[in-house]
Amino acid sequence: METKVAGIILGLHKKNNGAEVEDATFECNSRIYMIERFLCMLDDIENNPNGIYDIDVVFSQIGERLTNNEDLLGAEVLPISAVFAGDFVCLDFRVNKENPAVCVWSHEEAGEFDPVFYKIADNFTEFLEILK
Repeated sequence: METKVAGIILGLHKKNNGAEVEDATFECNSRIYMIERFLCMLDDIENNPNGIYDIDVVFSQIGERLTNNEDLLGAEVLPISAVFAGDFVCLDFRVNKENPAVCVWSHEEAGEFDPVFYKIADNFTEFLEILK
């Protein structure tokens, strides 16, 4: 799926392959969230100290908590950055496959096949614009 958003994300990953960020915050659901780092895509997760931040690793750990459809193969909601205290910023492809919304997944409120998301922005570009 080569979309504008996918191109932006792949560009970020090719240049930085995930990145730690300083003081990147946003407001959502009457809370202030702080991004710890953008996730990466690694060829060798076992021999890389950032292996725990690989998108596939994160998805394999929380995938059943990102969907309410246990028969779903693949992802409709994809984590892209770790947020302080265990939540994740995600791309939400459920409504628009070409231009996904951006949401925050609440790990404390979500259960297996019972996700809780809060919409941050209508698209990735808008999300980048609201980061402080």
